Parts: sequence; C-alpha cells; structure tokens
Amino acid sequence: MSKKLLDETSKFLSYVLRHEPQAIGLTLDSEGWADIEALISGAARNGRSLDRSLIENIVASSDKKRFSISEDGQFIRAVQGHSTKSVALQLEEKQPPQTLYHGTATRFMDSISQQGLIPGSRHHVHLSEESATASTVGKRYGTVVILRVAAQQMQEQGFKFYQAENGVWLTEQVPVRFISTL
Repeated sequence: MSKKLLDETSKFLSYVLRHEPQAIGLTLDSEGWADIEALISGAARNGRSLDRSLIENIVASSDKKRFSISEDGQFIRAVQGHSTKSVALQLEEKQPPQTLYHGTATRFMDSISQQGLIPGSRHHVHLSEESATASTVGKRYGTVVILRVAAQQMQEQGFKFYQAENGVWLTEQVPVRFISTL
C-alpha cells in the first residue's frame, strides 16, 4: 500500500469521522462511532474506494493514533478532534501533568494573547505532554510558536482535563493567564 494512498485515506477518514459524516450519508453515534460497512458504502457512493483492510491498516499504522476500531470490529471512530454537534464524547476527567504544550503559528498569537486558547470549531483545545509534539503540530500552520500551559494550576482553579485514547490532552479553553511561550 502506498504512503500516498494511506495519507489521502487518513485525511478522508478525519474529515468524515470528525467533521462532516453527512457528506457521505454517514451517521455517528454520540461517542463518534460509525458502522464500518456504512462508511465503506458511503465512501463508494461518493467515488472513494475503501475496504476493511485499508481502514485497519490506517488505524494500525497511524503514528498519531487518530482512530480506533471497536472490540467487535464493527465500528470505527476518531478518538478526538470532532466538530460535529452529534458527537459528545464521554471522557473521564484526569489529573494533568504540571505543564502541557500547544503548538501554533505566529500568525495566531495576537488572537491567543487576547482570548487565550479556544477550541474554534472543535469541542476541545488539544494539548500535548511533549513540546516536540506541539512543535510538529504547530509547523502545519506556519512559523511555529510553542505555548506552555500551566495545566495543574488550571485544574486547581476548576478547569477540567481529559485524555483521549491517543494521549492527546483536552480541555474546553485555556485562559491567557495560564499561557506562556517556551
């Protein structure tokens, strides 16, 4: 299987499982699960060839672990990053490490310095335990800036943190007072 096919299919899965399931007539449950056969059929109706083997390969080989397949092998979901209103993941609150990181681009810093980190169209702000991971994420958007988030201090002041299956830390917002640059 070519890397190009895997990358294109992974992007397609992110699009339909996180943001626009209706684009292929797919329905997600409140936890983001979609029937794999319905996904394959919906993709085919929209000119995209998917099969179970390709889907399983993407789930298994993804370094970011963006997707998971249910224990019974019938369903797939994105583990975080949803913007669709039909999904409301029931995540267990967790104790964050003292510091978490967020990668962004210099062009977003004026907005961040005024409103902090907000989820935008997503349900949560995404944070990582490693500054290197945050750097990789930030580079996708331009000249990178690594932000340090005082996560433990936030939690002590009532903010909730969750951790997705792939290790990404999630919170609803990060006010400016908890942010510093690395």
